[in-house]
This record gives sequence, C-alpha cells and structure tokens, in this order.
Amino acid sequence: MTGSPSSRRRLPLQQHWENDVNMLACTPGRGELWRHAKVARALGSPFVAAVLEAGERQLARAPRTAALIRNWPGDSRQDAVAMRFNAALHALARHGRLPALSALYANQHDDFDGAIGAAMVEQDDVIALSMRDTPQTNEVGRSAAIAAALMVARQQFGLPFELLEIGSSCGLNLNLGYHEYELGGVSAGAIGSSVKIAPTWSGGNPPRAPIDVITARGTDLNPLNASDPQVRDRLMSYVWADQPHRARRLESALALALRHPPQIDRADAVTWLSQRLEDAQAAGQCRVIFHSMVLQYLTEHDRQTITSMIRHAGARATADKPLAWISFEWTALRDEVQLCLTCWPGGETRVLATCHPYGEWIDWRR
Repeated sequence: MTGSPSSRRRLPLQQHWENDVNMLACTPGRGELWRHAKVARALGSPFVAAVLEAGERQLARAPRTAALIRNWPGDSRQDAVAMRFNAALHALARHGRLPALSALYANQHDDFDGAIGAAMVEQDDVIALSMRDTPQTNEVGRSAAIAAALMVARQQFGLPFELLEIGSSCGLNLNLGYHEYELGGVSAGAIGSSVKIAPTWSGGNPPRAPIDVITARGTDLNPLNASDPQVRDRLMSYVWADQPHRARRLESALALALRHPPQIDRADAVTWLSQRLEDAQAAGQCRVIFHSMVLQYLTEHDRQTITSMIRHAGARATADKPLAWISFEWTALRDEVQLCLTCWPGGETRVLATCHPYGEWIDWRR
C-alpha cells in the first residue's frame, strides 16, 4: 500500500461511505443497522459489526424496535441510531438477566442470531425505550486530541486556561488537566495519573507545553453524575464490547471524577454559552470553548448561532484575554473527524489533525 500515513488511514473510511451509499441503493432489505455494521468493522470492532448484522436479520422479531428505527423522526445516521441499539443490547448483556446474551458478550459462544434474536423478542420494549435516550459515550480518549490543541494554544499565548465545554455529558473531559498523555514523542499532562491516554500517533509532534487548567465548566441538557451507579453502567454500555482497553480507561476516568467532580450546568448549549461569553474573563487566562462529537446532535440553527456567538466573542479578544475554539467533529461529508483550532486575536482556523472518532489514533498535520 502506498501513500502517507494520513491517506492510508482516511481511505478506508472514505471507501466505506461511498460503497455504503451504492450498496444500500441496490440491496433490498438492508437498513441502518446493517449500514453501521460496516462502519464498526472499519473502525476495528468486528464484534459490534456482528451484533448489528444479527440485529438487522432479527429485527422483525422486535416490532416496536423495528418501527422505531424505520420511522426515526430525524437523521438516523447523525442521531447514531445503530449505536443506541448496540448500547441497549450491551446493557442487557451486562445486567446478566439474559444468560445467552451475556454468554455471547463473554465470548462463550458465537450464536449471534440466536442470542440477539431471543433478547429482542423478550426485551423489545426495553430496547426501544433505551434507544430514545441520546447517546452518552463521553469518550475520554478524545481528550488527547483536545490536550494537543491546548498545547498549541499555550505555545501561542503562553497563558493557562479557562475551559468551557459544550455537551459535557458526565464531564469526564472537563478533567483533561488531570490526565497523562503520550502524544507521539511528547509526554504531557499530569504524569503518573490513573488515566493515561496514548493514541497511535503519526505525523509531527505537538509542541511541548504545559496543560494548566485554572477552571473548567461545562453544560449538558441532561448532565450525568459519575457517583450514580446507573450512570456509570449506562456509560459503560456505550463502550464497544470488544475494546476492553476503552472500558478500563472509562472506569479509571469515572473514579477520577469521584475525586474531582466536574462542574456541569443543566442548560441548552446556546443559552449557556451566551451567558458564559458575557462573563468577565480574567486577564492572563486563555478562555477555551471546546466540544467533541456534539454538533451533529444540534439543529442547524443552533450550530450557526453558536458559531456566530464564538466569532463575535473572538472579535473582542485581546492579547491578555485571548479566546480559543477547539472542535473535534465530523466533517460535513462525514468522511473524517477533524481537530480544528481557531484563536483570537486573529481568528485563524487550523486543521491540526485527522482523528479516529474515539481518539484511538491521531494523524497530526501541523
């Protein structure tokens, strides 16, 4: 295979999206679960792919779940309908009340259709109800990319940070200042932390700079509390079952959140951010707005409003009160996840990296 590390990583995803459109157009009876199974396999999760494929084959046995998927009111891809389904099954397996399903997830057999079909018959109402909840991955692996962007901002401004996060969920990434990172050849963050994040790295190294967080505050329509066992179980259900390293990392991040409870407000992103941007900014601190895999859940109007508010606030930024905006999101075509940084004064936007959706690898461009 030829090409740069960047092209080698991006090409499979690009091919996936193109092939998916073509195959869905000409293959009858293929739907959302089948489509996203291809995504899961491309992202290194054959188990989740097999779960979704079996779910597609067995869907007629769960009429309420089938109707929900078939008549989904929004964009089923952007709303991660398949991942909601996968999380619902994973939660059932973790609870242990369906022995065949739990045994499947424990790799004790490989009868996907038998175990998943039976679970869908018995728990159709539970699965459909669970799928109505917004996904809550709160993937701490993404904090490595956010941290790398902060190091670029620190190099530019030489100031510590006031963090503002949109869509904080359980607030685990508000604790990014307590994590240890291995970013290519650069060690950063809180060395010796119980939460260590070391994505596969390609490209150049980020600048060596401290990640000094003075304050961190976020918002969510439904903030989750790490001290609640049901919340912890829900978050664990969104971790792909064949990626145990992510599960271990999440458990460590949840334990860290008990020692350092994140500050999360219950509010919609537009109202909250408008209020925070009107708050006085301390001189000698860089205010940072960041979000990861959140914009897809907002309306187009809200996305435009947030962008306008941030740019308006950026126009007021000064050398001793700078503003940075860090975005870890899918591109409009959903062919790659980009880490972008915009800094004011100046307003220059840089694409710093292309990333795995869960932060498993980072292809540094800067």
